[in-house]
Amino acid sequence: QPHLVESGGGLVQPGGSLNLSCAGSGYRFSDYAMSWYRQAPGKEREKIATIDAGFHTHHENPVKGRFTISRDNNKDTLFLQMNSLTPEDTAVYYCKVWYGTGYWGPGTQVTVST
Repeated sequence: QPHLVESGGGLVQPGGSLNLSCAGSGYRFSDYAMSWYRQAPGKEREKIATIDAGFHTHHENPVKGRFTISRDNNKDTLFLQMNSLTPEDTAVYYCKVWYGTGYWGPGTQVTVST
């Protein structure tokens, strides 16, 4: 069954950038759509970007124009390039593979603060 592990989170100043990674294993990585979600303290988990097996992408309004989802099927890795970060982007970021009912990584913390 799928196994996902996120990395690349950390503390960044407002206006800064981070590039998150999500390494997938246990399934044919290239065949499945994947998404990034985030959950801020006290809020529901929200989907922010999706990329399908054909490399078509969709970004939700809160991150559109600032974040970019991509994938490298040769490395079985999903990415999220995050630019122009604000304190409102502070959250735990999760990747999800749309395999069966869906599988999640454990998440990586992103904190945007001075």
